[in-house]
Amino acid sequence: MKNKNIKYFLIVWLTIILTSCVSSKKMVYFQDNVNDLTFENYEIFEPKIQIGDILSINVSAIDKGAAVPFNLYESISAADPEPLTYIVDNEGEINFPVIGVLKVEGITTKLLTKKLTVTLAEYLAKPIVNIRLVNFKVAVLGEVKTPGTYLITNERITVIEAISLAGDLTIHGKRKTVMLIREQAGKRAFIKLDLTDKRIFSSPYFYLAQNDVIYVEPNKTKLNSSAVGANAGIILSSISSLISIIAILTR
Repeated sequence: MKNKNIKYFLIVWLTIILTSCVSSKKMVYFQDNVNDLTFENYEIFEPKIQIGDILSINVSAIDKGAAVPFNLYESISAADPEPLTYIVDNEGEINFPVIGVLKVEGITTKLLTKKLTVTLAEYLAKPIVNIRLVNFKVAVLGEVKTPGTYLITNERITVIEAISLAGDLTIHGKRKTVMLIREQAGKRAFIKLDLTDKRIFSSPYFYLAQNDVIYVEPNKTKLNSSAVGANAGIILSSISSLISIIAILTR
């Protein structure tokens, strides 16, 4: 009877060591008690121009020749000149042809387009201005399948979409404490986001800004496995010995 109890004890102990159960509440995204169809209002996000941003600005008009002085080109060849971009300097400004210095930091590309169109109306008949953020990118690091930096062409991306680009979190990624790192106006903010909570959709950080960094922290299972990696041989040897003991006791 004593040997039988020891047998069961060792089997249970070995099972606990070799298996690990993760609560579904830590794994499932967007949890909510409401099962019915629901609707939520949301605001259209527009990123604001920051220091160091790279802007592509193209000006056209009815008279194409009149619009030429308002566009900068690099003369790689006369037949196919390369348009130049504008880098927002440390003062939050760009130097635009003919018009001069423009303050652009802190406003959206949409607002800058409207302001520049009004200003150019003094020089051109029916000017058309197209502005695009060339350097809108986000980085996704940590416990995701394909970490890296991703270029965003439409200037609008959510934290969910960014994680999707990185192939989703691995089984070892912490979903309740995803870190968002954002730099704006000379300050760096560290924000924790809970992917398991449906309220993330109403978070002011649901939409990402250019150059945001998302970091997914490894869970305890991953950290523990890394810590004991160097001693894996000893652990396997101990498990082998334990199995041998169980075999002897159950004869």
